[in-house]
Amino acid sequence: MTAFIKKRPVLSALFCVWLLLILSIDNNIQIILDYAAFFFVGITGAIFANSTGAGGGVVFVPFFNQLNIDNTTIVATSFAIQCCGMTAGALAWYKYKKQLTNNNDSSAADWAYLPTGLLACTFSSIAGILCAQFLLNDYTSAAQNGLHLGFGIFSILLALAIYASIPLLNREVTSIKLLLIDILLLNIISFIGGIITAWLSVGVGELVAVYLILRGFNITSAIALAVILSAFTVWSAIGYHLFVSKAIYWELLLFAGAGAIVGGTVAKHVVLYFSVVKLKIFFASWVLIMGVAGLIT
Repeated sequence: MTAFIKKRPVLSALFCVWLLLILSIDNNIQIILDYAAFFFVGITGAIFANSTGAGGGVVFVPFFNQLNIDNTTIVATSFAIQCCGMTAGALAWYKYKKQLTNNNDSSAADWAYLPTGLLACTFSSIAGILCAQFLLNDYTSAAQNGLHLGFGIFSILLALAIYASIPLLNREVTSIKLLLIDILLLNIISFIGGIITAWLSVGVGELVAVYLILRGFNITSAIALAVILSAFTVWSAIGYHLFVSKAIYWELLLFAGAGAIVGGTVAKHVVLYFSVVKLKIFFASWVLIMGVAGLIT
């Protein structure tokens, strides 16, 4: 136990804070019995999100839909959980990149574009999500009212794009530097992805990751960029759900968010251990099934 605390002081501190929150809640025993299972939902969603570059919404939205939670609450709570999981994943991927650089690993060159890529994507994604929340709020409300239809269509298209990219995964890295056209397209993709993310709680990470893979960039670095971008994006969006929609399901967040931190921390190891092709096939199949389910429910 002492060794774990020394090795992971931040996680240990977060666990203590989480435990204090649980103990401070009235009827905490009943709440634990009612919501403890969501801890594992958070782990699952975060592992998917941080090992593929997709947002955790691809797990949370269809799962919460089965519980008959209203659409605004689904989106708001999904964002809040992703703030936990995507941040943990982003920190893990950043640490991994730093290790490659410090160890003079030959693959570090494949990651050199990451800062430029993040600069090209992050501000556009944040602009897109804030635009959707505050300037296009009527369209955002309409999109969330039809959440399951929109989520279903987007998921099916995403799954098809992932399947299409699978033959490219085993090729050698062909791109290590972003061209001017890449930067322009990433800005456009990120802005549109930010709008879609505001509507569905998924979007920008998936679109950027698929683009980078199609362009021939290192698969792992593309996933890492998408995860870090998603972390910035969801944090920019959470203020709206805290102060405007006020729709976050706090009891659910308390457990699923904790699980998401665990899942985001271990997801990097999943990517590095398992075949990327198998992960993509499994993930694309999941997304396709959830997309079809979203259209028929």
